[in-house]
Amino acid sequence: MSHIGANPLAGSSSPSLYAHARSNLARLTVAQALAGANSVVVYATGAIVGNTLAPSQALATLPISIFVVGMAACALPAGAIAQRHGRRAAFLIGAGCGVLVGLLATLAVVSGLFWLFCAAMFFGGAYAAVVLSFRFAAADCVPPERRPQALSFVMAGGVFAGVIGPQLVTHTMDLWAPYLFAGTFLAQAAVAALSALILLGVRVPAPTARQPAGGRPLGVIARQPRFLTAVACGVVSYLLMNFLMTAAPLAMRMCGLSQASSNLGIQWHVIAMYAPGFFTGRLITRFGARRVVMAGLALTALSVAVGLLGVDVAHFWLTLILLGIGWNFGFVGASALVLACHEPEERTRVQSFNDFVVFGTVALGSFLSGGLLTAYGWNTVLWLSFVPLALAVLALGRPAAERSVRAPA
Repeated sequence: MSHIGANPLAGSSSPSLYAHARSNLARLTVAQALAGANSVVVYATGAIVGNTLAPSQALATLPISIFVVGMAACALPAGAIAQRHGRRAAFLIGAGCGVLVGLLATLAVVSGLFWLFCAAMFFGGAYAAVVLSFRFAAADCVPPERRPQALSFVMAGGVFAGVIGPQLVTHTMDLWAPYLFAGTFLAQAAVAALSALILLGVRVPAPTARQPAGGRPLGVIARQPRFLTAVACGVVSYLLMNFLMTAAPLAMRMCGLSQASSNLGIQWHVIAMYAPGFFTGRLITRFGARRVVMAGLALTALSVAVGLLGVDVAHFWLTLILLGIGWNFGFVGASALVLACHEPEERTRVQSFNDFVVFGTVALGSFLSGGLLTAYGWNTVLWLSFVPLALAVLALGRPAAERSVRAPA
C-alpha cells in the first residue's frame, strides 16, 4: 500500500473520477456534523422523554431502541436507492427523514403521545442509517490508497456534532414551556433541513449499468472469514457504545445527577467518538485495521471497568469518553476491514448489508438496556458488556481471519 499523506484530500490517481474529492469530503464532513447533532439529540433526550410519556418505566428506552430499529430496517433500502439512483438521492431522502423526526417528535411531546414519539424515532433511525453511509461515500471519492483516511476524516465531522447536539438541547429544552424538549425537536428539524442543502452539492460517482447486478452473490461474500470478522467487530463496537450510551443518561438521573451533567457527559462522549477520526485513518495505514480494532476493544473494556468503580459524575464522564474513543477505533477499523471484502461493483450491496447486520444486532441490545437498567441497575449493564467484548476478541484473533485480510480494494 502506498503512503498516505497528512491530507486525505490531496492527490489523485484518476483526475476525472476524483476531481470533486475535496468539495465532496468537505460537504460530507459538514453534513456529518449536522446530522450527528440530530442523533445526539435523540440519545440525550430519548430515554428521558420516554420515561415521561411511557406507560411503564421499563419502556423508557424503547424510543431509542426503535431509533436503532429504524437504522437496521432502512440500511438495505438506503443501499438499494444509492445503487440504483446514486448516493446523493439516498442522502436527500435521509435528510427528509431527519426533518420529519423533528416535527413528529415535537407533536408527540406537545400531545403527550408515546406511540407517536416512538414513530418519530423510527424516522430518526432511517436518517442515521443514511448518514453512516457517508463514510463509505467518502471512500468512493478518493483513490484506493487513501480510502481509510478519507473514511475516518469524514467521521471526524462528528466532533462538531458533539458540541452542536448537547448545546442544542441545553439552549432549547425549555423554550416551549411546559413542554420539555419540544423546542429542541423543532430545532433538530431545522438542522436536518440545513444538512440537506449542503448535501445538494455532493457529486459522487454515479452507479454504472454493471453495478446493480454485477459481482459475486452476497451469500458468497458474507461467508468470507474476513467479512465475518469485520461484521463481528463492527457489531460489538457499535452494540456496546449504544448499549451503554442509551442507559447512561437515565442512569445518571437515577443516581441523582443533573440533566446538565448528563448533557455534558453525552457531549464529551460524542466528541471522543469522532475526534480520533482526524488520525484513525493514518493509524490504520501504519498498523493495520486489525490492530486498531483490537485497541478499540481494549479501550471499551477499560471504559466498563471505570464505570464499575463508582457512580459520581467523574466516573460517568470518564466511562463515556473512553467508550467514545473505543467505538471510533473499533467501528472505523471494522469499516476499513469491510472495504477489503468487496470489488467495486459489489460495494453498495456489501456495505449496506454490513450496516444492516450491525444495526439489527444493536437494536436487540438497545431493547435490553432499558429493562436491565431499571430492573437490575447500572452495574449489571456494565458487567454484561464483557461478554460481547470477549467474543469479538476471539473473532479477531482467528488465524483464518488474519490471513485473509488484504488492503482495501
